[in-house]
Amino acid sequence: MSGAAPIWRSLLFVPAHVERFVGRIHERGADACILDLEDSVPLPHKQVARTMVAPAVAAVAGRGLDVLVRINTLDSGGRADLHAAVCAELRAVVLPKVGTGEDVRAVAALLDGLERERGLAQGKIGLIAQIEDVAALPRLDEIASASPRLFGMSLGPEDFCVSAAMQPTPETLLWPSQQVAFACRRAGILPFGFPASIAEFSDLARLRHAVELAGQLGMVGAFCIHPAQVQVLNQIFTPSSSELEYAEGLLAELVLAEAEGRGAFAYRGRMVDPPVVARARETLQRHLATQRRREAASEH
Repeated sequence: MSGAAPIWRSLLFVPAHVERFVGRIHERGADACILDLEDSVPLPHKQVARTMVAPAVAAVAGRGLDVLVRINTLDSGGRADLHAAVCAELRAVVLPKVGTGEDVRAVAALLDGLERERGLAQGKIGLIAQIEDVAALPRLDEIASASPRLFGMSLGPEDFCVSAAMQPTPETLLWPSQQVAFACRRAGILPFGFPASIAEFSDLARLRHAVELAGQLGMVGAFCIHPAQVQVLNQIFTPSSSELEYAEGLLAELVLAEAEGRGAFAYRGRMVDPPVVARARETLQRHLATQRRREAASEH
């Protein structure tokens, strides 16, 4: 997709047809909101939600929040969802139940046409794929590289566990979460998610443990369904002051070493090689992106 991929620590779902939720989404502290047209919208309300989604996208974006829309699958209303949702303020589309690369390419092709029809920049609207079936695991690399619009994937823990006949716990979800993260890194896109039930919002200590594990796996952010989860995600997916201090010190030492013609150097008792430098740069990039987001939010 055109432009740099966003840094979203928390992406909060809200039903697109419930005005009182949509109207307060910008107060919840999330980096982005996902206006949902899929699971949280009952079938009799789908068409009403479609009529409401574009005005909601514009209104929420006008309050300084990045806005995504989760559509239904193409064979269950997704085409109508796209026609209703695509507008200048839409940042990305979340694709549920992605099983093949063709699922991604089909939506990308529809977005190509809608952007042309509506005078939007080509490739402006990105995609995030949800992996929600065990049958998709062998095709993760195919999915992750299916379209330049795709900048991230996330494991959908609830549906995935149903497909695998297992419980949504950190122990069972660790391996598939790693596979999603690895496929994202191979393709150069962002891994989202945490290895636990997304429905867990009452036990924040348990949620914190799962999100900390996600950070160790290299996840950069996650979807959530309740405002109580937002603070946990934001805190853990933000570099800590000690991590930031270490990264800044290491990069300063790198500049000095390069000026002195040293190809290798030690920092705080450890030899520094390119992977260590890359992690430090990523930490600083995440910090700066979070800082910019805070400054932008304060303007609204």
